[in-house]
Amino acid sequence: MLEQPSFGRRLKQLRTERGLSQAALAGDGMSTGYLSRLESGARQPTERAVAHLARQLDIDPAEFEESKATSLAQSLSLATSLDSDETSELLAKALESAHGQDPMLRWQALWLLARWKRRHGEQAAERGYLDELVVISEQIGLAELRARALTQYARSLRVQGEILPAVDAATTAYRLARDSGLSAADVAGALLVLVSVEAEAGRLPDARRHADELTALVDGRTDTLWAEAIWTAGALRVRQGEFAAAQALFEQALEHFDSRENLTLWLRLRVAIAELHLQKFPPDPDAAQRCIEAAEAGLPFARTPALEQQLTVLRARLAFHEGRLPDARALLDRLARSELRLPYQTRVRLEVLDNQLRIMAGEEDEGLAGLQRLAVEAQESSNVDLAAEIWRLAAECLMQARTRAQSAQA
Repeated sequence: MLEQPSFGRRLKQLRTERGLSQAALAGDGMSTGYLSRLESGARQPTERAVAHLARQLDIDPAEFEESKATSLAQSLSLATSLDSDETSELLAKALESAHGQDPMLRWQALWLLARWKRRHGEQAAERGYLDELVVISEQIGLAELRARALTQYARSLRVQGEILPAVDAATTAYRLARDSGLSAADVAGALLVLVSVEAEAGRLPDARRHADELTALVDGRTDTLWAEAIWTAGALRVRQGEFAAAQALFEQALEHFDSRENLTLWLRLRVAIAELHLQKFPPDPDAAQRCIEAAEAGLPFARTPALEQQLTVLRARLAFHEGRLPDARALLDRLARSELRLPYQTRVRLEVLDNQLRIMAGEEDEGLAGLQRLAVEAQESSNVDLAAEIWRLAAECLMQARTRAQSAQA
C-alpha cells in the first residue's frame, strides 16, 4: 500500500528526474494543487490518482514504492562513505534510472563508477562512463571538471591503444589546466598522461620536455602524485635506453614513497623495476625475480585482478629470458583460460611472447608472421615505440633460435 509521506517524496523524485513541472505532470486529469498536496504528503493518493500519474510518467505503479529505488544522491553518499563493489553496483543502478538528474550529481557518479571499473580492469565499461563524463563536463563548464575528465579519458584511450586520440585529449587537458590556472595536481595529472602517450607515439623530445616540467612541478613532495611523476620520468628514460638513470628514478620512488599511501602504485613500481631489469643490458634476472616476489607478497591486499595478470605475464617473460620455455608456455596457457584485463601494450607483449615461443619451438615462419602482424598493427595505431620494440624482439629471438639450433647440431 502506498503511504504518505514516502509516496510524495518518491513522486517528486520521479518528476524532477524527468525535468517535469507540476503542471506538465498533472496534465488534463489532475489539478496542480492536488498534485502539490500529494508531493507534500498532505493528501493520501487514490487508486485513480496513482494510475493517472503512472501513465504520465510511463512507469509501473509499483515504482512509486520508495523502497523500490534509491536516489542518485543517496547512492552517491553510500558509495563515497563506503567504497565497495556493492555500493558501486547500487550507484550504477541509480544512475541508469536518474533521468534529467542534476548534472553535478551525474558527474560525481560517473567519476566514481569509472574509477570502480578501472580498478577491476573493465576497460570497455570504464570508457563508457568516461565518454559521458566528458560530455557532461562540457555542459557544466567548470575548467577543473573538464580537465579532470579529459585526463582520465586520455588514460583510458592509452590503455586501449588509441594513442593519437589520447595525445589530443591529454594535450587539451594539460593546456586547459595550465591556462586556467588550476592546481599543480591538475596540471601534473594531465602531464602524467601526456608524457606517456607522447613517448609511445615516438614524440620523445616533447615527452622529455614535459617530463622535466612534471618533475619540477612535484619537487619537494613524496605523495602519490610525486611517485607517479618519478615513475613516468623513469619509464621515459627506459624508452630512451638510459637504463641506469631509469633505475635510479624508480629506486628513488620506492625509497621515499610509503606503500600504505597507495599499495597498488607501490606494486606497479615493483613491476616496472622488474621489467627494467629484464630490458637493460646486461639483463639482471635475479633482481627481476626479487621484484616480482616482493610485488606478489602484497598482491592479496591490493584487490587488482589486472595487476595479478600483469605479474603472470612478467613471470612468463622471465621464464623465457632464462630459457625455461615450458614454464613460459604454461604461464601463457593459464592466462589464456582467464578473462584478460590487461592494458593494450601488455596484451600485445603477451602475444609477442607467444610468437617468440613458437619460433623457439621450431615454428619459425608462423612466429615471424605473428610478430610482423603485431608490429604493423602497432605502427598503424601510432604505437611507434611498441612497434620498434616488437621488431627488435623479433630479430633477437630469431638469432637466439638459430644459435640454439646450431648448438644442438654441434
